[in-house]
Order: sequence, then structure tokens, then C-alpha cells
Amino acid sequence: MKRVFCITGGKGGGGIQYAWQKSLGNYIATSSNDNLVKIYDRHGDLKQEIQLQGPCTGLGWDKDGDTLAVINDRTTNITMWDANTGKASSIDSGLRDPLSFLLWAKAGPYLAVGTQKGNLLIYNHQTSRKIPIIGKHSRKITCGAWSNENLLALGSEDKTITISNAEGDTLRQTSTRDLPSDVQFSEMKGDERSAMGENTVSVVIGKKTLFLYNMHDAENPIELAFQQKYGNIMSYRWYGDGYIMIGFSQGFFVVISTHMKEIGQELFQARNHKDNLSCIAISLSLNKAASCGDNCIKIHDLSDLKEMFAIINLDDERSLDRMEWTEDGQLLAVTSTKGNLYVYLTSLPMLAATQQTRIAHLTSLLEVTIEDNIQQEQPATIAVDVEPSFLGIGPYHLAVGMNNRAWFYLLGDNGLEQLKDREYLGTVHSIKLNADYASAHFDDKIQLHMIEGETTGTTDERESKLFPDKDVNQTRITCHDMTPEFLIFGTDNGGLFYFFIEDWQYVNEFRHVVGIRKLFPDPSGTRLVFIDDKKDGYVYNPVNDHLVEIPEFSPFAKGILWEMWGLDKGVFIAYDEEKIYTYMYSREHVMGTRCDLVGSTKLPYGQKPVLLHNGEVTLQTQSGKLVTIALDSHAYLFIDSIEGKNAKELAECLNQTIALKRWKDGWIFCNQLNAREHWTKLGYAALKCLDVDFAIRVFREQGDVGLVTSLMHIKSLEDRNQLSGSIAMYLGEFNLAQDLYLASSKPLAALEMRRDLLHWDSALQLAKALAPEQIPYISKEYAQQLEFTGDYMTALAHYEKGITRQEHDRDHDEVCAAGVARMSIRMGDIRRGVGMASKMPSRVLKKECASILESMKQWSEAALLYEQGGFYDKAASVYIRSKNWTKVGELLHHITSPKIHIQYAKAKEADGRYKEAAEAYKQAKDWDNVIRINLEFLQNPEEAVKIVRDNQSVEGAKMVAKFFQKLNDFGSAIQFLVMSKCNDEAFQLAQQHNQMEIYADIIGADATPEDYQSIALFFENEKNHFLSGKFFLLSGQYNRAMKHFLRCDGENSQAIELAIETVGRANDDQLTHELVNFLMGDTDGVPKTSSGRKKDAKYLFRLYMALKQYREAGRTAIIIAREEQSAGNYRNAHDVLFSMFQELKQQKIKIPSEMATNLLILHSYILVKIHVKRGDHLKGARMLIRVANNISKFPSHIVPILTSTVIECHRAGLKNSSFSYAAMLMRPEYRNQIDLKYKKKIEMIVRKPDKTEEEEPQSPCPYCGFQLPETELLCPECKGNIPYCIITGRHLVKEDMTACPSCNFPAIFSEFIKLMETEENCPMCSEKVIKQNLQKVSDTHKYLSPEEGTAE
Repeated sequence: MKRVFCITGGKGGGGIQYAWQKSLGNYIATSSNDNLVKIYDRHGDLKQEIQLQGPCTGLGWDKDGDTLAVINDRTTNITMWDANTGKASSIDSGLRDPLSFLLWAKAGPYLAVGTQKGNLLIYNHQTSRKIPIIGKHSRKITCGAWSNENLLALGSEDKTITISNAEGDTLRQTSTRDLPSDVQFSEMKGDERSAMGENTVSVVIGKKTLFLYNMHDAENPIELAFQQKYGNIMSYRWYGDGYIMIGFSQGFFVVISTHMKEIGQELFQARNHKDNLSCIAISLSLNKAASCGDNCIKIHDLSDLKEMFAIINLDDERSLDRMEWTEDGQLLAVTSTKGNLYVYLTSLPMLAATQQTRIAHLTSLLEVTIEDNIQQEQPATIAVDVEPSFLGIGPYHLAVGMNNRAWFYLLGDNGLEQLKDREYLGTVHSIKLNADYASAHFDDKIQLHMIEGETTGTTDERESKLFPDKDVNQTRITCHDMTPEFLIFGTDNGGLFYFFIEDWQYVNEFRHVVGIRKLFPDPSGTRLVFIDDKKDGYVYNPVNDHLVEIPEFSPFAKGILWEMWGLDKGVFIAYDEEKIYTYMYSREHVMGTRCDLVGSTKLPYGQKPVLLHNGEVTLQTQSGKLVTIALDSHAYLFIDSIEGKNAKELAECLNQTIALKRWKDGWIFCNQLNAREHWTKLGYAALKCLDVDFAIRVFREQGDVGLVTSLMHIKSLEDRNQLSGSIAMYLGEFNLAQDLYLASSKPLAALEMRRDLLHWDSALQLAKALAPEQIPYISKEYAQQLEFTGDYMTALAHYEKGITRQEHDRDHDEVCAAGVARMSIRMGDIRRGVGMASKMPSRVLKKECASILESMKQWSEAALLYEQGGFYDKAASVYIRSKNWTKVGELLHHITSPKIHIQYAKAKEADGRYKEAAEAYKQAKDWDNVIRINLEFLQNPEEAVKIVRDNQSVEGAKMVAKFFQKLNDFGSAIQFLVMSKCNDEAFQLAQQHNQMEIYADIIGADATPEDYQSIALFFENEKNHFLSGKFFLLSGQYNRAMKHFLRCDGENSQAIELAIETVGRANDDQLTHELVNFLMGDTDGVPKTSSGRKKDAKYLFRLYMALKQYREAGRTAIIIAREEQSAGNYRNAHDVLFSMFQELKQQKIKIPSEMATNLLILHSYILVKIHVKRGDHLKGARMLIRVANNISKFPSHIVPILTSTVIECHRAGLKNSSFSYAAMLMRPEYRNQIDLKYKKKIEMIVRKPDKTEEEEPQSPCPYCGFQLPETELLCPECKGNIPYCIITGRHLVKEDMTACPSCNFPAIFSEFIKLMETEENCPMCSEKVIKQNLQKVSDTHKYLSPEEGTAE
């Protein structure tokens, strides 16, 4: 705290009285023991001395600070000093005893003066009326207080307290038990607010207790006592909502509450001073409390008493006496017991001015400092001669002044240089500067003048100008400001004027509805905020006279600051005592120019915003320093790093960037969040602000192709309203979009939008004004929607409006006419609707109208329209409802619906016309009813049986079974009972009538094991071993089945085959052993055959196959094939070997060479017939040569085979081979067996031998490529056995290979294709082959090396 001045006491020392001037605080009046009253100004300069006749007993200022009243104990006159004129005067009190007490009223022009004997004078300074009250008290009046309601409370040495009104009438009186002192008025905290305001008088009694006297509860005063250690009460003050702060002589400092629930409780207590405390003081304007004692002053913050704000030590003093603050809290005066007075500066006047980022502010009462913390300039300080009441700063000048005078300084490179001073015609409220001019506001006028006087090229007229102009009457200027080009001022009648300094004339004038109180232009002057008399805030754009009200504007707003950071042009703040409100002004917005509240920030108490730059507000403090705080609305700017922030925090930062239109920063946060919803939010926000390019960038990042495409189309629109309308439409703000489109150069876009949105009412209204020719088409679409929602009457009206009767709109008119027809029916005008529908060609319309009529139960009309439209099923259905069977019958040949056929059939059945009923049931595919009609009425069981067999109807089968039972045809009955799944009934019927074999045949494979067991048990009782065994096998009882099979006749081949199947299924070694023994003849005693072999080996083969013993099966197969071959059954032998070959190959078992060789020879024999039949004698001959070389394997047909060989070789030109085999036939054992047809020819071949024969063609070995004869299967080069072609019998050729799709045996591709021209089956497996399925094999390995992957 800075000491401003000090006044030393008189020679005799002792106490000193003083009083600060009320309201202004410009003067302090002091009086010591030298009979003088001295008046000093706030800088310590003596202004006036008043000589008294005796020691001063009281002095005080009136409520306005205009008059000082002084009394002394030697005269009854009251001395009055006028602060405005500086003159003193004297007033006779009219009282006769010495004056002891003086007090001005807080709210009125009343002065109370008390005397030593208890008399009282109330003097009205305004009217000069004196009211003497004799005997108000019986002894000296020592203390008193005025209330805000002009009640006067007095305390006296007679130990009473009186409360009087301004007329001196006593309203209340109460006695105290000790001397009263320090009377004060206030309001106690209660449950309800007092109507009279200050309802409580507080008095210190005997310096020990605090007496609280509530005028509403006079009978129950409260007396508060305190701890003895505190000492005497030295001073107390009321503050806040009924709190009292009390200072005690022992240095204690206590706060109590007067709320009845808390009364007597100490809310705060501290020992501020070690030895003694003499006084406390509170400044509500500073929100500070101070206590003095010992030789120091301690200042606390009222919002947090624990916090010590400042300590002032007075080292020259031992003890302090009294202290008092000025009302504005700027100065604190304290006296010492020595009689010295000290004045400290506790709060500077909040005086500052800014120009761009430069701030000029008061740092002491007579010191101004210029700082620019943004540009980092060195602060400049200037001492001034007077305490300034206004400041102004421009680019090159500083103005400082008070009252009607201003001093101008040049801000040069060499520091501050005083230019000149200027006096104005009245007290200046504010001054504003630009580069060349200053404008001073005084007495509702503005003086505009050049700062540095004459400038080159200026005339006297441009030197200075007084506003308002002389011709403008009764206009008072309330506020003003300057920009580089303009002087702007507002008036009390709502006028807002822009004066262009360069042209020296007004360029803009705006009239607001009420007076303008304050205005705040942005640095360029193109936007301006003003506050009007209603305390509402507005943003004004002088370019287009557009006015926007500021939302949620504080009625207590003190000022506005525009953002000085160049990139945030639309941001400004408003501030009141408690908060700073951030706003964003958007000139370009889809909803028009607007202003939005972005956020609010708490304003530290007692600080004033002076500059806003990039989200930081520079504040002026009461101590004269500048501090900065960050706005909550810009909090994201001040975070260290976005790394580590959670999604919620990042989303909050994104919201701030959107609110401030800082799109690039928003992009960063969206990238970090990486969520579609946040990108969308950013994109839509940019769209709302008409930043289409950035929105396209955002939605492209999202991959929203549709929206990007749409925005690309509108991006280049120059008409702002059309662009905004399109964006509003994308945002879903359709009413706004319509308004914007209508205001644009393309109003029809509004109509197009409403049509697209199906907003037909709006579309029709727009069409009437914009495009009447569109009304029919809109009416049609509207009618269709109304029809859908059920508003048929309105739909009919719109359909009728939609008819154009224009040739080119025929399709449109047909749709409308169809709508009229439908709606007419809906509205009950059936005749009209049906008539229109019948005339029109549309089948769909007829169906729709018929459907409506059907729902209205208008059967005949509905059926007629269905029939006309060709919807015969629907027509018949409706005719059935109306019982019009004749019509149904006529339509029957058109009807496909089974349901209608059934309904018709039932009707015909009821009429006894069974044949027609059966036919209708058949059309409906209701086979059960067809069967029923044929059996019960038409006596046609053949038809019923046929239907059951064809359709497998279970119910029908039951009916037929019952029918045959009645006819005693039990076999047929059983058959149909089984078909109807009634197996138990069928079994019982078979049992009763000895038809079990029929039942057994019929039941087939569909029965359950229980059914098979029942049949088996029946045949067991009948001693029918074969059938009994068969059904035990089917029921899974393999042991019993085997027992019965082995009891069958030994030659029963069917029984043996089933026994083999039983063993295969059972997989039981014991059963296998039994069957093998049986087959080998060890159990049934069957003797050996003539060949020495036992039972046919084919059964053994089947047994091995069933047991999956493939090697044994293979060996047996060879034996079987040999037997078949010997018997001359070559095809059978071939098939046995082929099936065994395939089985072994499938099981990956190596094929025995004997089996492979035998299959080759047999297959070669079979190929002979195929080739000879096709006339290919050469191939036939080659195969016969191979067979003849192994003739021993064909003992039954040696001679015929050799004969064929001779003939075919002869035909094929193989003369030498023909001769060789002819010579073989001439052997004695064969000669007589030769067929007589060929005998002579063969003899001729032998007698006249022709041994000419061409060499057999050669082809390469598929393994090594060696050329060898085509039918040779052993390569002499690589010794490899070459697989043969199943078509020709030749060895395979690697480059021309295929395989049968069925058996997968290889063949020569080209030969197989030739064979397919005459044959369709594979020679090996006899399966049908489709020519298109044959493909050349690219991977020949598996055919050339089939042994790989097989097990031994």
C-alpha cells in the first residue's frame, strides 16, 4: 500500500478528529486540540482552515459531500463550510447549553445536534427549518445514528436510547444497564425481509456487551456478551447479510451473525494484533475489512477473511487510534495516539484507455503508464500534475485530464513529450483519439478537434467542430468513440451517427427505438455494439444498417471489448461486476446475421477488463497493475498438449472451436477423436456459417459422397439467399429455406423443395404465386397423398383440380380420372365411380375400385369390375359371397385358385351333383375329397385307387382300405392301410386273414424294427425260416436271423445271400465263422461237387465283400471269373473282375497282376464285337490276335475264337497272322469242330499261304518315348507295363489321353470321341457317357502310375 500523505499533529499531541468528504472523497477535514479545522484535498494539500472558538466536539459531511458542519463547546453556533464555493457560514442552533454531538442523515438533508444536557436540534439544511427538542435526554447525548428511513437513534449518559423520526418525535425508548456508545442502524437476518428496511439498533453497552434492539420486537432486546479474554469492544461494523464484525481491545477480531438460528455464534475469530486493537473499518466497494492496533494495519478480503490482503506497518508510531475509508475505497486514513494522520492509497481509480493492443492506465493517483504486453514494448510512465478523471490514447498521442481540461502528450521515439493542454466548455466525461483528431464528450456535446493544431492543407473549418449541429434541437449526446476514419456518437433519442473525418461530413445515420447509453465500435468501425436505455445490447452493422440483439445480455453490463487478434474478427466480450460473457458475431450465417453467446468466465472481484487478445483478457486491478486471465470459452487454446486427453475433454474443446468458428483447430480435434459424429458436427457448423469449401473438405474426409456432390453444385452460387436456402434445406430448416429461396433470384426453388418434401399445402400456395401452370400436377400428387392418409373428400377435390384436358397430358389426366373414380366410390357416389372405372381401359383401376367396393360389401359391382379387369379368381370369390353360383360356374375355366374350386365343389356336392363336385375338387387338388366322392357317391374305386397311388394321400389310402375291407379284399386293404401309415391295423388284418406274406411284401423298407420283429415272430411260428430270418435281419436281430437262414434248404441261394448280408451288418466273428463253415460244407453235410470244389465260390466272394476283406474277395473274384470264363460267360467274368478292380482301387489296395491280366484279355474280347460291329476289322483283328494268344483261357470256345481270328485277320489284310491261326485250326483236335461255313475257306488259306503282312503302326511309350507297336503293352526299352486304352486295347499315348467320367479308366481321347459317334456306353463299365463331358487329361501321372498310394 502506498502512503499518499501524512499530517502531523499539533504541538500538544493528543487525539485528532477527521472526516472524509462523503460521496466524492476529495477532501478530508481534520481537527486537533488547536481550535482549528483544516481541510485537505486527497493529495494532502491544505485547502482551507476554519478557526473555532473552542475545541471541536463534532464535525461531519452531508450525504452529498457538499457541506461540512462543525461544532465546538464554546458556542451554540454551527459552522457550515461549502465545498463548492469554499466559503464558511454560521447557523445559530437556538440551544442554550454546549453542543456535544453532531450527525448528518444518511438519506435526507437533516443534521442532528445534541447538547451536554440532552437537548436536541434537527436542522433541515435544504429548507433551513430548525426543530429544537428540549429534554430528549436528561444527560449528555454521546452517540447516535440515522437510518436510511430517516429515523434517528441517540445514546446518552442517562443510560437510555431513544429512536425518533425526522420531526423529533420519540418513537421508541429503552434503558440500558451501562453507558451506551457507538449506536448503529442495520437489519437483522430473519426468515422474512423487513418492510421498513433497517429494523435494528445496535449499541455497545459499557464497552462489554453488544445490545441489539429490534423495533419489531421491542419487548425482547438481545444483549450479546463475549469472552473475557477478548477485552473491551473497541469498534464494530455491520456488513453483508446481517453480519457484524467486532474488534476487541486485546487484539481479537470476531465475526458474528444476527440470524436467529445462528445468533451468538462466532463465524470467524482471529487475533490480528498482539497488544491491542483500537478500530476496525469496512469498505464495501473494495470488499475489504481492516483492523488497526499496535503500530500496524491489517487488511482482509471479505469473501475470505482468512486471507490477509495486506499489512501496513507504521514504524514511527507505537499505537494507532481511528481509521476510515473513503466511500470509493481508494484512500484509507488512520490516526495515531500522537495526533498524526496517515492516508494510504488502497485502490486506484479504474482509469484506462486502449489503442489496438496498447494500454494507458493509472498506476498512481498522479502517474500514468503505457504498456503493450502483446507487442512486448517497454512500459512508459508519465507523472501528471493533477489526478486524472479521464484518459485517452491514440496511435501517436496520450490525453490526460480532469474537469474541463486535458493535457496532450506525444508518444515519440524519445519517450513522452507534452504537447499542449486544452480547456473545454464543460466537464469532460471521456476523450477519444485517433491519429490526428481528439473528441471530448462534455455537457451532452462533443468537441472534435485536431490534436496538434494546424496541419498542411487543412482549413479552419476542419480544425474543430462541435456536435450536435446547431440545427439539431433537444438532442443530447450520451456516448462517443473514434476509429481511424470516423467519429461515432449516440444520442438520448436513439440516434447513431457516423461522421467521416476525411470528408468532414456525416456518412451514416441510424435511429434506434430508445436512447443509446454506450457504444463500442470494433477497431475498423465496421461493427459496433451499443447498450440502450433499456439495458439491452445490440450489434450494429453500418454497411447495411443491420441490427442484431445480443442474446442473454446482462442488464448490469459495464462495457464491451472487441477481440484484437486479427483472425477472430467477430468475437467480443461483455462484462459486468461478476462475469465476462463471450459472444460470436456472425455476419455470414444461414439464418442471417446473428450473435451467439459462446460462454462466460468469472471476473475476479474488483478487476476491470481493458483488452481482449486471442482469448486472453487483460484486467486492471485496484492496485494499478495489469493481470491477464484466459476466457473459459477459449480454454482449449491454453492446454499444453491434446495427447492424453480423454474423448469427453476433446469433444468439449471441439465445441469451443466450433463456437468460435476456428475451423482449422476443429479439424485437429476431429482428427484426434476420429468419430463420425464429431466430423458431422464440424461440417454442419461450417455449413451454417456458409463456409462451403471447408464443409466440403470435412464431408470428403468422411466419405459422404452425396453431400459433397450436392455442396459442389451450390458452391459457386453468387446469390447469397439462394446459397443459404440450399444449405438450410440440407440442414432440415425448410421454412427458413423457403424464405431464403423466395428472397433469392430463383424463387421457384422454394416450390421445387416443397414438392420434393411432399409439403403439398405449401407447394400449392407457392404455385399460385409463382407457377400457376404447375397447380394441376401438384394437385394430383397432393390428392395421392390425401388418398393414402384417408382424406377422401379433399383428395377428390384435388383430383378434379388436377385434370387439364390437354392432349399432351393424357397420362396425367388418366391418373386424375382414376383418382376421381376411386374417390367417388369412397364418398358413396358408386354409380359415378363404377361408370368411370368401366369406361377406362386400366385393369389396375378396375381392380382398385373393385377392392374398395368389396370392402363396402357392394358384391355385385365389385365382382363385375373384377370380371371386366380379368381378375377371375377375385370375381369368383365375390360371386361366391353373394351366392351367385351360376356366375361362378361360368368363370370356372378361368380360375386358378384352389380355394374357390373347393367352395364351388362343396356347393355342388350339397346340390347332389357329385361328378361336377369331384371335378372341382380335382381342379383344387383336394385329392382326399376326390377319393371320398369316387368311393361313396360315384362307386368308382378304380379312380380312387389310381389317385391314391399317384398322390400318396394318407387319408385317401385309409378310405380306400376301408372300402376294400368291406369287399373282403384283404390284400388290397392291407396295401392301403400300410400306405396310410396304419401298420398295426394292417398287421392285425394280415394275421386274422392269413395275409402276412402280402403284408410283408407291402411293408417294404419303411417300417420300424418293432414291425419287422412282429412279422419275423409270425413266420417263426409258421416255420418259414427264410421269411423269419429276413425280417429278423431287418429288425437288427442278427443271431436269430442267421439261425433261420442256415436252417433253409441248402440250395436256397437267396437265403445264403441274406446270410452273407447279415454277417456284413453284424460284424461278428462268431457269425462269420458259422457262415464260412456252412459255405465250406462243414455243417450241412452237402457233398463235394464233381470238380472237387464246394458250394459256389460266389457266395464266399460276397461274404468277403460284406466283411470288407478285399484281398480275399479279390482272390475269390479271380476264381469266380475263371469259372465263368470256363463256362463261356465272358461278360459275367469281365463284370466280376471290373467290380473287384474298382473296389480294390477305392480301398487303395494293390491290384493282383493275374486279375489285371485276366481283365485285359476279357476286355479285349469284348472290344472285338464293338469294332467288328462298327466295321473296323483291323482293330477287331488286333484284339482277336491278343485273345488267340491266350486261347487257353477260353476253353469252351477255342475253335470259334480261332475261326473268328482267321476270318477277321484275312479281312483286315493281316495274311500272315490269318495263316498262322488257320494252321492251328487244322490240328486234328480242332479240325472236325470247324464251322462248315468257314472250313473250306480256312483250308484254302492253309493250302495257298499268303504271308504278306504290313508292320503294325507304332506309337511312343508314354514313359520313355520309345516307339513300339500300338497293341504292345510292355516297353522293351524301359521294361514298363503300359496301361491300355479301354476303347482300342492299344497302349496309351501321353499327349492324347482321357478317362471315362464314370469308371475313370484311361483311354485315347480321339478314339473315345470316334466311338461316341455310334455308341453311347463305356465298353468297360457299360455306363452312359456324354460326349461333352470328355476332356483331355493334362495330369497323366495318376493313370500312368496307378500303383502309387496303394497298400500291399
